[in-house]
Amino acid sequence: MTVNKRFVLTAVASVTTLCMTMGSASAQPSADGYPNKPIRFVVGFSAGNSIDSVARIVAQHITNKTGQPVVVDNRTGANGMLAASEVARSAPDGYTILISNSSTITVNPSLYKKMAYDVKKDFAPVSLVVSVPFILTVNPQNEPIGTAPNLKAMLDLAKAKPGTYSYGSAGVGNLTQLSYELLNGMAGVKMTHVAYRGTAPAQVAVLAKEVDSTFDNPSSVPKIKAGQLRALAVTSAQRWHELPEVPTIAEAGFPGFDISFWVGALAPSATPAPVVNKLSELISTALQDPEVKAKLAQQGNIRMLGPKPFAQQIESETKQYADIIRKANISLD
Repeated sequence: MTVNKRFVLTAVASVTTLCMTMGSASAQPSADGYPNKPIRFVVGFSAGNSIDSVARIVAQHITNKTGQPVVVDNRTGANGMLAASEVARSAPDGYTILISNSSTITVNPSLYKKMAYDVKKDFAPVSLVVSVPFILTVNPQNEPIGTAPNLKAMLDLAKAKPGTYSYGSAGVGNLTQLSYELLNGMAGVKMTHVAYRGTAPAQVAVLAKEVDSTFDNPSSVPKIKAGQLRALAVTSAQRWHELPEVPTIAEAGFPGFDISFWVGALAPSATPAPVVNKLSELISTALQDPEVKAKLAQQGNIRMLGPKPFAQQIESETKQYADIIRKANISLD
């Protein structure tokens, strides 16, 4: 082979390699320019709900930050499953995002045999935003449970008379039921479960002495401060900032007890990682805006977890709730 011919072949090979490298580089997903069109936040619950409120606070923040509109689309039904199914089938480009509660993601898979989405296969966790504890409440006018000095005393009463005392929940399989079943198991107590259509009816039932206790949400705080309800403990690992004098269940004698209702963002699973990370970073910048931060704090404890730690929490919670559901023999279909 002549020198010239060898030179030409070498040059051609070099150019070919360069083109392949450039093509490979250009094919790599990038978040440059994201977002460059409106983003849609799909929420599986009605306007005014706490999940919807968090979605709208974050949406406005991202709009202000990027100049791109973020619209909130409420697709209600089936405990958030309709919204989750829609996002799971959406284009994985970062422009259709699910704003979900924990039940839709970590509880439903153990309650329903047939679902139109698979959390592991269909979603990429983006960011956890806030978490909210449940508050174990009793009626101070309802003896003897309501006048028990603390959680341990209340549980001792229930332990002495299995099945005599009752607790209300926001529905079969709801996190309020799972929280109580976990507590019953840890305390060796059997209380009778009464399911209601939401936390508000369960609260009314406690006030009316239809049931002895319930795990309520923070909307009960005004009634607690007014003396209509008594708070014995909160379910989160940390105390609730609105009731700093109320101990956690872990502090009250049950180490490791930690259940919270959270709100977070998830994208379709094939969404490029750089886009997922960019959106997560945009959401986390809410902490840099005092006004936005204050609004989020009104909705719960701010817990900005990025994609990886959020995914780990989802996996851990899913296993925890599956175990509770199995032991309590809870089923919806």
